[in-house]
Amino acid sequence: MMKTVCVLMLGAMLTAAAAFADEGAPKDKDAAGSKPRTAKIEHAKPEEATSDGFVTVAGSRIDYRAVAGALIVHPRGWDDTPKITGEEPETEDRQDKNRTENASAGQNPTAEAAMFYVAYIKKSAAPEGRPLTFLFNGGPGSSTIWLHMGAFGPKRVVTADDTHSPAAPYAMVDNNQSLLDASDLVFIDAPGTGFSRIAGKDKQKAFYGVDADAYAFAEFITRFLSKYGRWNSPKYLFGESYGTTRAAVLIKQLETNRYVDFNGVILLSQILNFDLSPGSPQFNPGVNLPYQLALPTYAATAWYHHKLASNLKDLDQLLDKVEHFAMTDYALALEQGGALDPGRRGTIAARLHDFTGLPVEYIKKAELRINSGEFEKTLQDDSEITTGQLDTRFSGPTMDPLSKGADYDPQTAAIGSAYVSAFNDYARKTLKYSDNKTYRPMSSLWGIWDSQHQPPGAFRALRQSPNVLPDLAWAMKYNPGLRVLVNAGYFDLATPFYEAIYEMRQLPVPDKLRANIEFKFYQSGHMVYAHEPALKELHDNVAAFIRKTGGGPSPSASNTAPEASETSSLAPLPTTQAKGAPSGGTQGLSH
Repeated sequence: MMKTVCVLMLGAMLTAAAAFADEGAPKDKDAAGSKPRTAKIEHAKPEEATSDGFVTVAGSRIDYRAVAGALIVHPRGWDDTPKITGEEPETEDRQDKNRTENASAGQNPTAEAAMFYVAYIKKSAAPEGRPLTFLFNGGPGSSTIWLHMGAFGPKRVVTADDTHSPAAPYAMVDNNQSLLDASDLVFIDAPGTGFSRIAGKDKQKAFYGVDADAYAFAEFITRFLSKYGRWNSPKYLFGESYGTTRAAVLIKQLETNRYVDFNGVILLSQILNFDLSPGSPQFNPGVNLPYQLALPTYAATAWYHHKLASNLKDLDQLLDKVEHFAMTDYALALEQGGALDPGRRGTIAARLHDFTGLPVEYIKKAELRINSGEFEKTLQDDSEITTGQLDTRFSGPTMDPLSKGADYDPQTAAIGSAYVSAFNDYARKTLKYSDNKTYRPMSSLWGIWDSQHQPPGAFRALRQSPNVLPDLAWAMKYNPGLRVLVNAGYFDLATPFYEAIYEMRQLPVPDKLRANIEFKFYQSGHMVYAHEPALKELHDNVAAFIRKTGGGPSPSASNTAPEASETSSLAPLPTTQAKGAPSGGTQGLSH
């Protein structure tokens, strides 16, 4: 699987890195060489820059204040209780002195993260009645440039729908699908991504892990609520891709450890149980679900690229058949493994050919098990074309015709430059961020990421692939009013839509709480918003969800959710339908 949503962040941060790195070194002696001298420990400072703007959504003008800046957070174990007593006021200088003395005494971790954010706050709106949504992409190691510049920010970069976007200049337009009509927005870059930075002793260990990352976000959110006086606002989390994993752990931490209930959690391109990922199930033989859950996306993709037989061209009917086959005949065949009768093996291979367009002999040679990378490489192999992973509507030239799997993701190649270029231009010219900082859209963290997670009720972190379904279930039980909106694209092979359905079927909550979960499906991929019609559907669905769960103005007729994206309350769970499907198209976990 490819580890494929602004102000001066820290003027002091760039110069402080070396100081942080040396904090564990022996202390120098004074000029006389008689006693050790405590080295000065420099700390990053919270910063912000403001600007004003407006955007028009559904015909209504929204004036907003934009704040781009950084908040300082510490890992678990940090104690901000002052170690210096007296009558001196608690100024920023005093706080720095306290932190330095705490660290020097060895009482607290010295690692810090300066977490960068861009907040958009509607003017002349009372905080108590105005929803507030915290948005983040995933990776782990992804900044939130994608949700910011592609989905819900007031400006949006325009990219080609399913082909490679031409090089600069890129078009950046006012985003009439911005979510500002329903909520104030805070786009957050995870530690070490975007303009966020980490520093100090053991900094990677302090922030790069399932639980450490969620703790940092919890710290950020509570600090933001205090700084901007938003404790009594309706509150939402919006996570994409690994951001859905983060959201499940984070909402449990916020509710149970910090006593902060949220009105809703919005998940886009969900992955909560990593054992279900279709990227490399061959390394976990005996667990066949990834092959089953990816099959509906294989079928939708083959349908889109006209690789199926003529009698299977209706996507509604196709998905019904494939989902049933995946969980019945296909599941039984995979369970038998090497004991499967050769005749039955041939029958199943023929059915897989009908649903995927892959050659029968290839399917047999693969023992009926094709991972996502192999599918991407093979579907259009006769034309030396590689199919996309994040969005299988995209295709690109095959890098190595002799490779077994895909070598890259065509959608990332097609739109990455547009997003990065547009944001850098926007951040420095509009948000007044200075030109001496480097924006890191993606940081490769999988090699150092601590995937161990301590789920609710466990006495320690578990040595297994992350599964955060228990965290989301715990949060829903702890706060029975918590609502969840799951959004998924039919053409997403990084986090297949049917995987999200299966995960929610396994969510350990009472039946009455299943009614708190809704599904929306789209004719798009992992980044649903990259397809403009799906962006409108996504906006309307999310805005409606916020309005009905957190107050705010009643939706206008133009803002009601369209029939083109299916909805379900999860009681019972949906049989997916591709309503309003288009007629077809032209030929790392990540964001």
